[in-house]
Amino acid sequence: MAGVVFHPESAEGNAAVRIDLSAVEEGYIAVSAKSEKRLKFQVIMEDWTYTYNIASDGTPSFFPLQCGEGFYSFRVMENLEESKYVQIYRTECEVELLDEFQPFLRPSDYSRYDENSECVSKAAELASACSSKLEFVSQIYSFVCRHIRYDYEKAASVKAGYLPDVDETMLSGKGICFDYASLAAAMLRSQGVPTKIVFGYVAPNDLYHAWNMFYTEESGWVTVSFEVSEKSWNRIDLTFSAGGADDQFIGDGTNYTDVYFY
Repeated sequence: MAGVVFHPESAEGNAAVRIDLSAVEEGYIAVSAKSEKRLKFQVIMEDWTYTYNIASDGTPSFFPLQCGEGFYSFRVMENLEESKYVQIYRTECEVELLDEFQPFLRPSDYSRYDENSECVSKAAELASACSSKLEFVSQIYSFVCRHIRYDYEKAASVKAGYLPDVDETMLSGKGICFDYASLAAAMLRSQGVPTKIVFGYVAPNDLYHAWNMFYTEESGWVTVSFEVSEKSWNRIDLTFSAGGADDQFIGDGTNYTDVYFY
């Protein structure tokens, strides 16, 4: 299983910030910072800027280099007042990936898991009975659809900056779209299936939503919710499938607008 590690001995920064660039070829960046104020971390590559909340107590955070190869900038910013932030550290580097799938094969703050996670054990159990990656994807799809129900109460009260707990989602049997996407990513990635968590909009109601895309070189299996075709990324929306929505929200994927990838 591909993992993530914060290497303090390799990190650069100052008294407040440590950024570990030692694993960028594996598709991720690690950051640790301390402050009495709120902190944000930015990953910038060309026209893309991803902004994240990070802990102020030194707990390491991990984020994918989802924009692929190229020149990246990384910024840690500290809150001044209200929504105003000031940069307290910045660094840059050229990223050359081992391969294009590296950012989507590992844990991150958006899908935290490790070898001891319950969902990883369940994924391994399901994988052991499968003869192909494609069959495994279908088993994860079926498992999540059967076992996780949509949590309308949570959806109505969730706060900005919410991050899923994949084992809590699996064990409680409920969650919102982000929980579905995070759990599916953890289970698929843990068994070597490159999986994106995607945020964007779904027509006809322009719902802001989270779902997954996975990659496999296998082909031939199709459902109303996702289609597998040779050597391409494919869409899988577990929230609508588990919720029993009609296919106006799923269909062939042309009604989805991808905005952010994690």
